[in-house]
Amino acid sequence: MKKIAIVTGGGSGIGLAITERFVQNNIHSIIIGRDQQKLSTAAKQLGDLCEPLRGDLNDLASIPKLIHKIIEKHGRIDVLVNNAGVNMKKEFTEVTDEEFQKVILTNLTAVFSLSREVVKCMLDKGIRGSIINISSMASQYGIPKVIAYTAAKSAIEGMTKAMAVELSPLGIRVNCIAPGFIKTAMSSKALDNDPERKNKVLSRTPMGHLGLPEDVADTALYLSSDAAKYITGTILPVDGGNSIGF
Repeated sequence: MKKIAIVTGGGSGIGLAITERFVQNNIHSIIIGRDQQKLSTAAKQLGDLCEPLRGDLNDLASIPKLIHKIIEKHGRIDVLVNNAGVNMKKEFTEVTDEEFQKVILTNLTAVFSLSREVVKCMLDKGIRGSIINISSMASQYGIPKVIAYTAAKSAIEGMTKAMAVELSPLGIRVNCIAPGFIKTAMSSKALDNDPERKNKVLSRTPMGHLGLPEDVADTALYLSSDAAKYITGTILPVDGGNSIGF
């Protein structure tokens, strides 16, 4: 039976790379995002196994309906990749309460709500599922000017462990990938405009170069597969050694 996966933010960057790897391995992948054009372009690029589904995960009340729609159509969900996220670079003292809450809503609260609804369906159908959360180097060490993002990603790692302990006895594995500095359009733009930051990133990455979205995708595929059937509650850095670099 073909596996059914959900990849949030699957229309671009790391999410798109994960979706592409899933599709290549015959996993029907539903990409959820707000930008219909981005979703449609990705689906066109990846073919029939990639299904675009427009949804605003910040609208927490709409999440149960969204999941119900998927279950009605496909009857099951085997894999959930919580990849969608937003970042905001701003001096600590200038971040407003509203801005802080907005980042927390997208990067943490929506992840919890979506995971809860998917887990209900997995348990209801007796599915031995896999949930993969995406964290960040920001949770491994302090990075200036990203306080809300850091708070959210640190919480994601704690939530991964708590979920794993509670859900693994029920047959649902929960793991987390902490990507290092990955070469995407967004990161390239940021680093190319800031040579000092780029040099700092590369100098503390033992492998000496940025990662590729495919590096994270390969890890997600592994964690979602039976090859990782005895792995749960892990936070796996995919970072060329950045988190242990000096």
